[in-house]
Parts: sequence; C-alpha cells; structure tokens
Amino acid sequence: MSIGTFTVRPLDPPKDAGLLHRWVTDPKAAYWMMRDATLQDVEREYLRIAAEEHHHAFIGLHDGEPAFLMETYDPRYVELVGLYDPEPGDVGMHFLVAPTDRPVHGFTRAVITAVMEELFADPATRRVVVEPDVGNKAVHALNEAVGFVPEREIDKPEKRALLSFCTREQFEAARGASA
Repeated sequence: MSIGTFTVRPLDPPKDAGLLHRWVTDPKAAYWMMRDATLQDVEREYLRIAAEEHHHAFIGLHDGEPAFLMETYDPRYVELVGLYDPEPGDVGMHFLVAPTDRPVHGFTRAVITAVMEELFADPATRRVVVEPDVGNKAVHALNEAVGFVPEREIDKPEKRALLSFCTREQFEAARGASA
C-alpha cells in the first residue's frame, strides 16, 4: 500500500511561521523544545536559520500538502561543534511530522524514509547524523528502522542527546530489510 508522494520545498519563514507555530507548540512536539514559543519566536528562529550558511529548513509535502518539517545542517559548524569528529560527507538532520487528528499507520516512518532519500539524493552525502533527546524512544526506534546506529550519549546545552549515524549503505540495507 502506497502512502503517497513526498516532496520538499524551502521553508519561507514569514509565509510558513503560522503553520510551523501550530506544529512546534503541539504537545506531541515536546522534544522540539518550542512548546511555549510565540508566533514571533517561531518566525524569528526560522529567519535566523534562513540566514545561516550551514543550516537549512524545508517544508515537507505529502501529496502537495504541508506535512512535515525537515532541517539539515553541517555538523562542522552547527549543533555538534566540538561534540564529535565530523567526517567528509556528514549531514545533520532534524525532522518533525505535523500533528494530526487522523493518524495514518506507517506515516512517520514513510516521512523519515523520504527525508533520508532526500539527503542521500545528494552524492556528497555519505552519512547522516542525528542527536535526538535520549528520552525520545519513539524517534530512536524510527531512526533504527531506517539504519541509524547509536554511537554514544552526548551533552548539548539544551539536552542530553543520543548521537547516531546512518551511512548510505546502512540506509539501503534497512530499506531492503523492510521491503
């Protein structure tokens, strides 16, 4: 059964702030750490990201409708500076699925798979790096399902995180195992 088509477009902070505000302040987005953010806080944060050379944000579309947020970053300059030794081709990633009153079984896994496909579509990407909160067991399971291997816990200013990596080969192997 196909869940649909996924695409991404660059995030437009002034245009997308209202949508993002609903997503990041939803109780299910607790690990996004923006539950108390105002609309202006959200717009300001994504304007900051848009101005960054090494951090990018995208709106993910499901059959043409906004359905998830995807961020990419260069861990040599953003998020993980000094916390691990980056390798050539490392790309950092965050994703957030929009809250819904009508969940679709397998949707979040389809989203993370689409995100990984998008990242590995760039031949320069050799490995995807993530650092979810150690308490976010649901995302750890999703990460594992697409090939991520945890390396170790690290202390970031805002959280204790589980540093994990997924190579192109690990992703392809995980996709083959789930097919």
